[in-house]
Amino acid sequence: MLLAGQASAFSLEDVADKAQELAERPYEPPQSNLPDVFRDMAFADYQQVRFKEEEAYWSDLKTPFKLMFYHQGMHFDVPVKIHEVTATDVKEIEYDPEQFEFGGVKVPPESLEGLGYAGFKVLYPLNEKRKLDELMSLLGASYFRVVGKDQVYGLSARGLAIDTAVAAGEEFPAFREFWIERPQPDRGSVVIYALLDSPRATGAYRLEVDPGKDSTVDVDAKVYLREPVEKLGIAPLTSMYLFGENQPSKQVNYRPELHDSDGLAIHAGNGEWIWRPLNNPKRLAISSYMVENPRGFGLMQRDRLFTHYQDLDDRYELRPSGWVETEGDWGKGHVELIEIPTPDETNDNIVAFWVPEEQPKPGEALELNYRLHFTMDEPALQDPSLGWVSQTRLSVGDVKQSNLIRKPDGTTALIVDFVGPALAKLPQDAPVTTRMSIDDNAELVENNLRYNPVTKGWRMTLRFRIKDPVRPVEMRAALVEGDKTLSETWSYQMPGQ
Repeated sequence: MLLAGQASAFSLEDVADKAQELAERPYEPPQSNLPDVFRDMAFADYQQVRFKEEEAYWSDLKTPFKLMFYHQGMHFDVPVKIHEVTATDVKEIEYDPEQFEFGGVKVPPESLEGLGYAGFKVLYPLNEKRKLDELMSLLGASYFRVVGKDQVYGLSARGLAIDTAVAAGEEFPAFREFWIERPQPDRGSVVIYALLDSPRATGAYRLEVDPGKDSTVDVDAKVYLREPVEKLGIAPLTSMYLFGENQPSKQVNYRPELHDSDGLAIHAGNGEWIWRPLNNPKRLAISSYMVENPRGFGLMQRDRLFTHYQDLDDRYELRPSGWVETEGDWGKGHVELIEIPTPDETNDNIVAFWVPEEQPKPGEALELNYRLHFTMDEPALQDPSLGWVSQTRLSVGDVKQSNLIRKPDGTTALIVDFVGPALAKLPQDAPVTTRMSIDDNAELVENNLRYNPVTKGWRMTLRFRIKDPVRPVEMRAALVEGDKTLSETWSYQMPGQ
């Protein structure tokens, strides 16, 4: 630990030294100190345990940022250490049960002895100058969520993912200790350092959180492996997809769509843009996109129309997209998308991350630098010279008969709309065609492209017969004009039954 006189020099290197030292020692799992009254809490009871607003940390300082803390409870059974870094000191923020109200939960005073914080949240006046909003929440493993102006919490980011969707089971690295810099009154961002630990990995993280219309988090990290892992997931994003336009609910539901994200976007090192609509499959599905030096990737919520969700409580149209903007060359590897079956919206069943082709050797640092964007302005992230997919809709394939009645013909149809300012500039009779492919588990019956005067884009209709309904069908398409690519690549996996 630094001496008081050295506090102003606190940096990522100080945390990296701790992480490297941890990596050289056998893993010591943290011991839970939680009494049964907190361990056996139902979720509704845990929600009643609230930090008092008047106790917010930094309330007496002239900074727009405030801190509030989460109490231990349920599976949040291990305390995390939280420190404040100032120009003259580094000190631990001590747990005080008087900072909490417990609602209707009866808590014996002796059960509060020796407990700690499970995590914390950062507050900031995002929407109104005199009203504090939650900007960031850090609770559980290495998860954190961030919002910008007029947004509500949706997908989560993570520090690291290890062996996600591997038969041997996933390992969840956790942030065990935090150091938070006290912001100066004129500073518009807050800096958080975190120490990560797990059986096979440690890490040091610097998170600089910049609130705004689109809040961002600049991540600088050094990761150390105690031993090799099967799958190392870098810059993980975790979200939820239950049903939507490409996979409607099988039960009658007044909400046409229910998801925190509706697709995976990738900006490859060669300049290609890829869009993969999400699914809620019947079986675990893993999709890999080989990319060298990715420029960015993210789980996006492109559909911003309330009428497509109709949910006054959860407001899915206000959930941010999460975009990872890479810095420097990340080398060879792949972006991996994992889709896990889920029966309801309480489970985060979508995960995306970067998997490097080569892992660092034990003891060597894997240095990571990237910026996380939490945004509702997805077009601002797109290449303005290319169109993008606004919707992918599933339908029964049919044929219009001579009596004008449409009759299903045993095919499946997907209707895909491409939009964007670059497409809107083209004349309606521009010689736009599709560059399309489909795998051998389907027979393509129709590939129709027509101008859409409503969106000033183009609508592609695909009809195909699936050969083996248990197996998925992979397909790709992009708009072209001769040799010129006009749009991102639509890449879709029709899930098996």
